[in-house]
Amino acid sequence: MRKQKTGREIWAAKKALIFDLDGTMIDSMGVWKEIDDIFLAQRGYVVPPDLQQQIEGMSFLETAEYFKERFDLKESAQELMELWNQMAEEWYTTKLPLKPGLEEFLKEVGKSRLRFGIATSNARSLVEAVLAAHGLLEQFQTIQTADEIKKGKPAPDVYLAAAEKLGIQPEECLVFEDVIMGIRSGKNAGMEVCAVYDRYAAGQEEQKQELADYYIRDYRELL
Repeated sequence: MRKQKTGREIWAAKKALIFDLDGTMIDSMGVWKEIDDIFLAQRGYVVPPDLQQQIEGMSFLETAEYFKERFDLKESAQELMELWNQMAEEWYTTKLPLKPGLEEFLKEVGKSRLRFGIATSNARSLVEAVLAAHGLLEQFQTIQTADEIKKGKPAPDVYLAAAEKLGIQPEECLVFEDVIMGIRSGKNAGMEVCAVYDRYAAGQEEQKQELADYYIRDYRELL
């Protein structure tokens, strides 16, 4: 349930901000839909209508294993991840915009004592590439991927691991997320969560607002 705080009150008392990447920091969710369309079409499949719902929150490895089993693919999970990374790299480094107001928000909050982390289901190579492309890599003290822990979202593991690397207690962290599984992951970790609007999760907005502590459409709302 959303709490009655606005702007700086939402983050000023925290010690760390931990961000999901896709749909939260960058407008990238449509890229993965396109990759799924192309990848499966090349193998004679049409993307099933329940695919996104089934893989939401999974780590990159869990997603590859799911694809391999569901579509009876000959490639190994590792080969699938490498192929998807190759397909996504150009998009991530040259075509994907930051979410509205994020650059201004990070610049302003960067003047404070807060530490920054990323907790994502994406591959580390893509995270580092897109952050570097936007000149943001040095602002983050840690990047935690779901492939480096036991369970992906909605399990709390990825957020707890990020907080541990930052040296901050979970209750002193604020999470930014765009989808329900990610919001649940942050809440399961004992953290407050700010939900971020994303057009590819537009059908989840009411539930996101119910689950999260806060909700924004533009990061400038927090300044």
